Amino acid sequence: MSNVPASPVSSPAESKPARTSASRVDRPFTTSRVPVNESAAGTTTIAEGVVAKVAGIAARTVPGVYALGGSGARALGALRSAVNVDDLTQGVKVEVGETQAAADITIVVEFPAPVQDVAANVRAAVSGAISTLVGLEVVEVNVEVNDVHLPSDNQDAEESRVS
Repeated sequence: MSNVPASPVSSPAESKPARTSASRVDRPFTTSRVPVNESAAGTTTIAEGVVAKVAGIAARTVPGVYALGGSGARALGALRSAVNVDDLTQGVKVEVGETQAAADITIVVEFPAPVQDVAANVRAAVSGAISTLVGLEVVEVNVEVNDVHLPSDNQDAEESRVS
């Protein structure tokens, strides 16, 4: 009889995570945190653009939000979309400290959604996303409702002035 362990031995190919591209490892997302070694050297800096993008994505997921930004920002956004360049931070301003963040979000509400409810839901979604995804304490989220989008606004844009 040999002294070989009874447990199966994995081959090197089995122990590697699946790769979907040259630089990305395909792993399921988990919210568990790795224990932090308090004596480990180094810092983590999160750019304002990252926080603004997270806030913009979260705000856009709220039912009743038609668009983000004021009329000028939306006009520029339409030009960007025409050349396939979207700005996920349009209508979002953030201030980021070492452990805290604040956000100002400008939205257009889809009629007939209740404006106060949509604003409250945007505030909750943005705060939750920044806290969960970025790990910063959110001190405030200010929501400015800049406009209400009517279904007839789409019809006006689609109608041609000439036949």
